[in-house]
Amino acid sequence: MIRHPFGRWTAVGSLLAALALASGCGTAQPDHGQAAPTVAATVSPSPALTAAATEDLRDPAEVVSEGGLLKTRIVVERKKVRLAGKDLWALTYNGLYMPPTLRLRPGDRMEITFENKLDKFTNLHVHGMHVSPGGNSDNIFLSIDPGKTFDFKYQFLKSLEPGTYWYHPHPHTLSAAQTAGGMAGLIVVDGLDRYMPQALRGITEHAIALKDFQIVGDEIKTADLKMGAPTTRTVNGQLNPRIRIKPGETQLWRIANIGANIFYKVALPGTTFHVVAQDGYPVNKVYPVDSIVVPAGARYDVLVQGGKAGTQELVTQPYNSGKAGNQFPQATLATVETGGTPVEQAALPTTFAPVDDLAKEPIAGRKTIVFTENADGTLFYINGKQFDHNRIDFRAKLNTVEEWTIRNDSDEVHSFHVHTNDFQVMSINGKPEVNYGFQDTVDVPARGNIVIRSRFLDFPGKTVLHCHILNHEDAGMMATLQIDK
Repeated sequence: MIRHPFGRWTAVGSLLAALALASGCGTAQPDHGQAAPTVAATVSPSPALTAAATEDLRDPAEVVSEGGLLKTRIVVERKKVRLAGKDLWALTYNGLYMPPTLRLRPGDRMEITFENKLDKFTNLHVHGMHVSPGGNSDNIFLSIDPGKTFDFKYQFLKSLEPGTYWYHPHPHTLSAAQTAGGMAGLIVVDGLDRYMPQALRGITEHAIALKDFQIVGDEIKTADLKMGAPTTRTVNGQLNPRIRIKPGETQLWRIANIGANIFYKVALPGTTFHVVAQDGYPVNKVYPVDSIVVPAGARYDVLVQGGKAGTQELVTQPYNSGKAGNQFPQATLATVETGGTPVEQAALPTTFAPVDDLAKEPIAGRKTIVFTENADGTLFYINGKQFDHNRIDFRAKLNTVEEWTIRNDSDEVHSFHVHTNDFQVMSINGKPEVNYGFQDTVDVPARGNIVIRSRFLDFPGKTVLHCHILNHEDAGMMATLQIDK
């Protein structure tokens, strides 16, 4: 079934949605992350676009599982779309810049007929999802060539964690270009309600899908991407939409950075975010934050409560990713309008999902993973090697726990992401981390390190780990992981 926030859609099995895009108003900086060092740019991108809040936020359409099956079709093609008041050539799923949210439940199956109408190869990755990395499932080693159609089939376990995930292309050397061009959408696994107090079940929820685009002429820039170049940040494909909330009302916002490269530091000044899930994993204890640093690929599900009547700007605050990285200035994402009939403010939960803690688990192996880059910031390495899909870089054994140290020997922040299994962050720069729950994407400080533990469950096979700044991944910062039975 296809569901739209403004009515029911009947084109069953098609991927349709309201448009969306988002991420980045950057200042020009020395580039330390090119989409592909061999591609030359001939035109500089246009300045970032801005606008007044004149339209309400539109949540993406949804393709929803029925009877335990989500079945749909995705056609990948370059098409002109209407974005921020302009007609722009984009890389789209079913002709839309913001494709629909795929919505399912633990234990469901998902079948996607995937047709490639681009002039380059592509594939599909369901980011953060605990599912097989092999065959016709979440296998990023697949290559769907131009003009070809492929049937993806996923069987999710009943233990799949509820929360927010996303889908995007993962063809090595083209991941940044295709994702930045527009190929990215949300996945929601239902079930968070079971941890909510009764008063907060079924509350209004909004997708806050952050995607950014740079413009060159009449197209979205995909070649020679500069992370610090001016870029237009949008929410659900809209430029500064208006989010409405009543005084005292509690809403669930699914904040997701589904862009290719840039960072967000999301804040709603004067309002506290209460985190209930991170990277599709419910927290064991709800925790408050005034701002959230969201690297590319990361997601936070947060409770937001309306204050006094009035307006506030949802912003991304200034963020510096290091002297070899980029400085991202403040930019407005959306305007929050608090008004209407006040409602009684509900008590927020403190404890939430069951605790899963690997601190006392026996450790079957330890690994050190080192991120480095060349002086020009054009080539990137893991343990001194660039990615080679034919090489096995690391091995782990199914049903064991390992401890990994990820060391960043560069002068810019990198983000660490691994497929198939989530991990628990044990420490950052030697300081123990509070365990709120598992993640799949985490920042590694410049000239710093993190320690994580991961339990390898259910799915043997060949998968990958990488920096989720996709410019860096495409330029070599990815490695293979073989999970043996």
